[in-house]
Amino acid sequence: MSGEFSDFTEFNESNRIKIAIFGVGLIGGSLALCFKGKPGVEVVGHSVNHASTEKYVARGVVDWATTSIADAAKDADFLFLCVPVGRLEEYVDELSRLPLKPGCIITDVGSTKASVVHHADKLSLHGAVFIGGHPMAGSERSGVEAASLYLLENAFYVLTPVEGTPVEYVNKLEQLLRWTRAHIVKTDAVQHDVIVGAISHLPHMIAVALVNQIAGYNETNVLYRRLAAGGFRDITRIASSDPVVWRDILLSNREVVLKLVKDWQGEMDRFAKLLEEQDGEGIEEQFRRSGQFRSQLPERRKGMITSIYECYVDVPDHPGIIGKIATELGQAKINLSNLQIIESREDVPGTLRLSFKQSEELDKAIALLKSLQYDVHT
Repeated sequence: MSGEFSDFTEFNESNRIKIAIFGVGLIGGSLALCFKGKPGVEVVGHSVNHASTEKYVARGVVDWATTSIADAAKDADFLFLCVPVGRLEEYVDELSRLPLKPGCIITDVGSTKASVVHHADKLSLHGAVFIGGHPMAGSERSGVEAASLYLLENAFYVLTPVEGTPVEYVNKLEQLLRWTRAHIVKTDAVQHDVIVGAISHLPHMIAVALVNQIAGYNETNVLYRRLAAGGFRDITRIASSDPVVWRDILLSNREVVLKLVKDWQGEMDRFAKLLEEQDGEGIEEQFRRSGQFRSQLPERRKGMITSIYECYVDVPDHPGIIGKIATELGQAKINLSNLQIIESREDVPGTLRLSFKQSEELDKAIALLKSLQYDVHT
């Protein structure tokens, strides 16, 4: 490594840090933005697509970019693998064949950890160290265009070093990740996959299965699609996630997910039995239990399933009212990320759905609109 460092705010030309990011999309680009421009830090982007490397540089996300894995990795102190889960092991293999800088740290951002961690642990990395990583944040958007300096702020960032990983290397990676303003959590790779499988992978499968079930009903009665708005659309929004990405994630975490599916089937069987026996008290108890646990979950904490920061505003049928609301928000420097007109009730000309990227923006918007006497709902 290019010198020992304990304070990332003090670098000079003789003590530079090179960070190579393979796959500068939403996560990789957000990491790059956190590191780029810091004193003594050089951020390099890699893509197999030349047009993508040009885009990374043009958007100012990296200092320079290349289609050569060897050039990106040469003399790098940190290598972040931000490629799809299904390609992580391929990239680790490729890096293991390169003359990496002694003491460099290789890490990844995949949402499953056991497979890649186990694979890297079997390889000879010639003085490099692999530490699994998973920033638990995301966005409805994808690609480098969606990268944000604030994406990882206040999110959990999980590290999964194997037993025997030198503590000083884990500390160095943690130190670098301070620039993301994420909360670092260390755990075993297998435990990570079990927990993330339950709180993210299983919900995605349930959402997909539910939407596909309703889509099947809709084939013989189009009222299903017409009426499946509002809450149904919101609770199943993750069913629209990238099919290829989720194919790789679920196959990578297959054993964990299979057990979770069986447990879920058991929960559904329990509900079915309660209904068959007309056990109203038992049904109430299921809702009470879930309500008690859900009330203990942290609100507005960034996680794997992107939070929705939105409110609804009933608007009168006045010319220019939508533009007026948008203008009011803009003048107050409140960043509105999306606006949708919903005509949901006969006695109300229209309802606006206003979406924001951050909870703080939502809070400010609600306060402003209420002060202007608008009827606001969350």
